[in-house]
Amino acid sequence: MVYVTQALVDVLLDLASGADPDRVTTGVSVTPAGDLDGTDADALPPETPVFTDFFLPDPGNSVNAVFGVDLTTPVRQAQGQFVSHPLRELEVTKRDDLAEVIFVAVPPWELDENSFGAFDRTGARQPLDVVDARAPDQSLTD
Repeated sequence: MVYVTQALVDVLLDLASGADPDRVTTGVSVTPAGDLDGTDADALPPETPVFTDFFLPDPGNSVNAVFGVDLTTPVRQAQGQFVSHPLRELEVTKRDDLAEVIFVAVPPWELDENSFGAFDRTGARQPLDVVDARAPDQSLTD
């Protein structure tokens, strides 16, 4: 099971919609459920990884544009990848980064089983649970 917060899904779909007809590729990271605020988080074991955050895509990164790999994000910080496919099916392609978890979105840019999904690095679709929780507030000095 892959867990992701509703807030992260909303932001990712907004990024994809705003970039359409271009692709968006960005890293996404997890927070342990025990560190989250919200009743959905309380129902999960505290060590359960929940995708909560994303890294701002860098449209000026030519390596990212050509290869679809964000070399500016340290690998240890991004446990997953988000990609939008404005003109493709809801699936992982050879062009997508082979992260442990890959979130893929296609038009009409909304949360449903035909427009947003989670996949493993082999391209197999994974069960997805969208939780109503949020990461704790952090400052830039943390």
